[in-house]
Amino acid sequence: QVQLVESGGGLVQAGGSLRLSCAASGRTFSTYGMGWFRQTPGKEREFVAAISGSGGITDYTDSVKGRFTISRDNAKNTVYLQMNSLKPEDTAVYYCAASRWTYYTDYSRYNYWGQGTQVTVSS
Repeated sequence: QVQLVESGGGLVQAGGSLRLSCAASGRTFSTYGMGWFRQTPGKEREFVAAISGSGGITDYTDSVKGRFTISRDNAKNTVYLQMNSLKPEDTAVYYCAASRWTYYTDYSRYNYWGQGTQVTVSS
């Protein structure tokens, strides 16, 4: 079992930055692929970024490439999402997710989820 707790959300003006953190429980964190997803009311959960267990492979949805960076610190059992040049359309609840051995861009492939953190970008 893995428990995930996100933090770092908030209200920011367009063009600003936020860094989300996701702290995981357990001693096998490096064996989990990690993903960040976001969701707005009435819409399906959307893939944002993902990272392999070692941190050597990352993947992003096109709309955030060049603006967001996913990283992880396996010694701290934490994955991060650095979000720069934020836009109003980035407003959503952001969730981190964990999947054993690999990562996916499909949210249905993830076994463990955090509670989510709200990100609001004002224009």
